[in-house]
Amino acid sequence: MKEKLEAIKAAALVEVDKSSTSSELEAVRVKYLGKKGELTAILRGMGALSAEERPVVGKVANEVRTAIENALKDSISAIKSKERAEKLKNDVIDISIPGKRNLIGKRHPLDVTLESMKEIFISMGFTIEEGPEVELDYYNFEALNIPKNHPARSEQDTFYINDNVVLRTQTSPVQIRVMENTKPPIKMISPGKVYRSDEVDATHSPIFYQMEGLVVDKGITFADLKGTLDSFVKKMFGENIKTKFRPHHFPFTEPSAEMDATCFVCNGEGCKVCKGSGWIELWGCGMVHPDVLRKGGIDPEEYSGFAFGMGVDRIVMLKYALDDIRLLYESDMRFLNQF
Repeated sequence: MKEKLEAIKAAALVEVDKSSTSSELEAVRVKYLGKKGELTAILRGMGALSAEERPVVGKVANEVRTAIENALKDSISAIKSKERAEKLKNDVIDISIPGKRNLIGKRHPLDVTLESMKEIFISMGFTIEEGPEVELDYYNFEALNIPKNHPARSEQDTFYINDNVVLRTQTSPVQIRVMENTKPPIKMISPGKVYRSDEVDATHSPIFYQMEGLVVDKGITFADLKGTLDSFVKKMFGENIKTKFRPHHFPFTEPSAEMDATCFVCNGEGCKVCKGSGWIELWGCGMVHPDVLRKGGIDPEEYSGFAFGMGVDRIVMLKYALDDIRLLYESDMRFLNQF
């Protein structure tokens, strides 16, 4: 058995010496030291040896294993160094070749405008509130003083999931949810996506962004509403912008109004953006209807409030003098790279 072990050692060392690649060395290791290798097979037969022979043969076997392992280790180190040098020689990098420029994305004009609007309202003490885009009919309509069969429902082409669940047509439902869970004073805005079943054209999209605002406290008046919105417009578009309010009707506010601002493209002189009038309609607003306060769990005899809502996409289009809302959603890099 000692002779067999010495023979295995000699054969293994010869094969290690002849090997020129890492894969060849691995094959030698498996052949002699693997679970089914030749040295392992010899060691399994030691059980047939006498008690006196086992220590002697075991010592020789360990010496053989160590010799083979050391030879493999030395050889693999030399081969890997050679392979590394060969690879470096073949994979030469020409540092004179111009590198590939990594394209850096740009912020979308919708995102830029929305963040600016948020920052202005936050600086005025408003909090940002969010709500579900898949909304209950109760919060989207009924709690906002728009019961079933109300004419105002026909003005909003709604995506119905079933009779009681819709894709929200406005972010106003967030106001009701906040009133239900928050004791006045309340001062919040709720920006987000809304959905209406509109045909896609230059001014309409089935998906767009809105921002609603709500203030509820004791002694809130229409003067507070006018002052807040006038301050926002001046911070957003410039101190020289003037505003005016026109009577209007919304089911969830009373009295209601629409607010216009002097065109910030032509400074009120008249242009194609404002259609020659010098004024641009920005948003609807009004004092919160007492029934809406009651639906939110707030006593209208003790508290009053105002609300307003605007289309963020419209603000973007006015700010950048865009004439087609589809530009904001088509992901055309020729358009987006301008911002």
